[in-house]
Amino acid sequence: MEVRSDRRYAFAVSPAELWPALTRVEDYRTWWPWLRGFDATAFDAGEQWECVVQPPLPYSLRFRITLDEVVPAAVVVATVDGDITGSARLDITPTDEGSEVRLVSQLAPRSPILRVIAGAARPIAQFGHDWVLDTGLRQFSARALP
Repeated sequence: MEVRSDRRYAFAVSPAELWPALTRVEDYRTWWPWLRGFDATAFDAGEQWECVVQPPLPYSLRFRITLDEVVPAAVVVATVDGDITGSARLDITPTDEGSEVRLVSQLAPRSPILRVIAGAARPIAQFGHDWVLDTGLRQFSARALP
């Protein structure tokens, strides 16, 4: 079972103003309390981030994000590996009101227990994924942007 996302988020700041906030990896755990573990030093191509995420479900996810391509204020392409595996792409474009961020991802459970959960209860797996994205956006907007 694969969980796919294609979401667009609007921000009232330009890409040049959004980028410095987005790349403050040292602040991620204060913005996102559900990010239970996070080991990262920079937002650059080649960086690997170790993550532990606790959605509002009875399990946590451990995975590594490898930043494959980073074009400041424009594009981020990443590979995900661990309890979940797949890829993600973030595109930032200017709009008349500020910026639009488009997140496209394809993720699938790799651990045996998560495959069972996802296969038996796809709506629950989708809920957990959507909750992390939607909650993360609200928290980022409230805590990271002026």
